[in-house]
Amino acid sequence: MASLGAAVLGVASIILLVAYFWNTRHAGEIPVLAQRQEAPSTGESVRTPLAAAVSHYIEQPIVLTFDGHSFETTWRALGVTVDEVALGQKAARLESSGVMPEQVPATYFDGERASEGTPVALDREKGLEALVAYKDAYDRPALDARIDLEKRKVVPEAAGYGIHVYESLAVVEENARAGKRAVALAGGVVEPTVTREKLGNLDISHVMGWFETKYPPGEKDRNYNLKLVAEKLNGHILMPGQDFSFNAVVGDRTEKEGYRVAHVIQAGEMVDGLAGGACQISSTLHGASWFSGLEVLDSRPHSRPSAYITMGLDATVVYPTVDLKLRNPYDFPVVIRYVVSQGTVRVEILGKERPYGKIAYEREVKKEIPFETITREDDTMPVGSSLVEQIGFPGYELIRRRLYYRDRKVVKVDKWNVRYPPTTEYLRVGSNPDPNLTPPKQPSLHGPVAPGKDPIYRMFQ
Repeated sequence: MASLGAAVLGVASIILLVAYFWNTRHAGEIPVLAQRQEAPSTGESVRTPLAAAVSHYIEQPIVLTFDGHSFETTWRALGVTVDEVALGQKAARLESSGVMPEQVPATYFDGERASEGTPVALDREKGLEALVAYKDAYDRPALDARIDLEKRKVVPEAAGYGIHVYESLAVVEENARAGKRAVALAGGVVEPTVTREKLGNLDISHVMGWFETKYPPGEKDRNYNLKLVAEKLNGHILMPGQDFSFNAVVGDRTEKEGYRVAHVIQAGEMVDGLAGGACQISSTLHGASWFSGLEVLDSRPHSRPSAYITMGLDATVVYPTVDLKLRNPYDFPVVIRYVVSQGTVRVEILGKERPYGKIAYEREVKKEIPFETITREDDTMPVGSSLVEQIGFPGYELIRRRLYYRDRKVVKVDKWNVRYPPTTEYLRVGSNPDPNLTPPKQPSLHGPVAPGKDPIYRMFQ
């Protein structure tokens, strides 16, 4: 009986061993129960309210600060937009964490959640445009050292401070994503070009060249403009080799800057225009620069000769397209001095004694071009009457030369070709036969007589 039990136990052991090795060998073939697979979150249920919350966020007011100034704007005005890819990713995360659409209000990013990262991007082109506008409005330009000609002393320079546009662009993007409401724009010091140290022992004991033009004292608005423009140039310093731009120094001539409407020459006609008189200041400076030996890099004559200056020496300016550009060719600084008083504009270029004994202006008229007269009938005027609407002036083609003398000999010559187009004359003639009509009174016309029909003309200093 005992032997039978032992036999049964042995068989059972063998069966268990066989089963163990079979399972070990074929473990990969044992069927398992399929696990339940969850579908990935798409975020579609919360995407719409989340997008509305981002749009609301970028429309809310924020404050920019720079150099003591603060100004209110919005992220959208700075080029911040919805980042669709980041929006989708954030919506999927919220949905997978069980957030329901009604749990995403329009003010979702107005609180602490904004610091978790708002799904926004930056339109760099629009951002640059906005920051450049702030730069134009709030930059504090550097002021060069200048000469107070009344007190005969140097006014020291002052550093400026300006917005760094590209650094500020990165600041805007970073702060928009971080949910900030106050942003300090990046900026830096703007160093002046001319410093008191660079000027050293400035010598302005010699008048290197000068020029004068006349103006009618009775034209108050034009005279006001003359003084306003001259004030911006008076005491301006040109360092050795430095270029000068009239438009850059004087700036835009707008009503905001205080300029008034006065007579200007436009397309050959004398008309009223804002900042009338600026061209007389530039022309007088051109004359003084001529006789002081400054290089004339760019100058353009008026569309017709001007009454206040010798033909060929005028230099018109129109901001920002037409400029008078000069260069100081000497190895020492020079200073521009203006005096506008009692009907005279006087410009002096001050510095050391110039290296030339005399400098001359020479003009040679090569051709006179006759003007055209255009007649227009006017049935509001009686037959036989006439009215000049615009005076005609001949045009001129001439050569102007600058002659440099040393020991009574010409040692250098500069040469330019100059052309004044003819100015058309417009004449209205009456065509109404009614004998009771009164002939119109001829209004006073502004029209300088063009000087310089002489073939060669010289002026010395």
